[in-house]
Amino acid sequence: MAAELATDNQLSYHRFLDGKADFDSIGSTAMQLIPRDEKFYELFHEQAENIHEAAQKLVGLFENFLDVEKRVMEIKFIEHKGDQLTHDLMMRLNRTFLTPFDREDIHDLGSALDDVLDLMDGVAGRLVTYKITSVPDGARQLSKVILHGTEILHHAISELHKPQNILEYCQQLKQLEEEADRIKGECVARLFVDSVDAIEVIKWKDLYEVLEATTDKIDDVANVLETVMLKTT
Repeated sequence: MAAELATDNQLSYHRFLDGKADFDSIGSTAMQLIPRDEKFYELFHEQAENIHEAAQKLVGLFENFLDVEKRVMEIKFIEHKGDQLTHDLMMRLNRTFLTPFDREDIHDLGSALDDVLDLMDGVAGRLVTYKITSVPDGARQLSKVILHGTEILHHAISELHKPQNILEYCQQLKQLEEEADRIKGECVARLFVDSVDAIEVIKWKDLYEVLEATTDKIDDVANVLETVMLKTT
């Protein structure tokens, strides 16, 4: 009798496992049939274009320092557009069931891109607040490093769905961040040697630091992209 019960229990257990396997298979197939929301790629691409446009305007302003308040407001307008894109991204993330990659990474990438734009807007706003009348070569150099970084960033974001070159782009962004750090150090050192106006030293030291911080944030974007690639390849 005990042997028969044992046999029945084993049969029931195997039936349970077979049923569970069928259920898991059905569940897996159902998940595959639900399309992933590809709109995230479009939002990231639009934000990358927005960032690149802001960088172009900042470089243009530094190269031709005229109509400053008007051109600062143009950068502010781009920043507002970026805020709306970030809001749209986060709202879509909250209501999307299947995302193209990890939800946490989508959030981190959206936040990092928004930070890049915020810092460029911060540089532009300080030009008015500090009543800057001319731009030194070091600041122009840093703005061009930022512009170069946004170009690479745009390429990387554009290729998110075909990631063969992403890691190479990330390496280039890290090298640019190191270059910006070097330029900032030289500029700050020069301030204390060449400037006799303590207020000007304070203003430009802050501006140099925010310019360099922008490249730090671009590097943060690269770090998120690397994480996404490691998880998906």
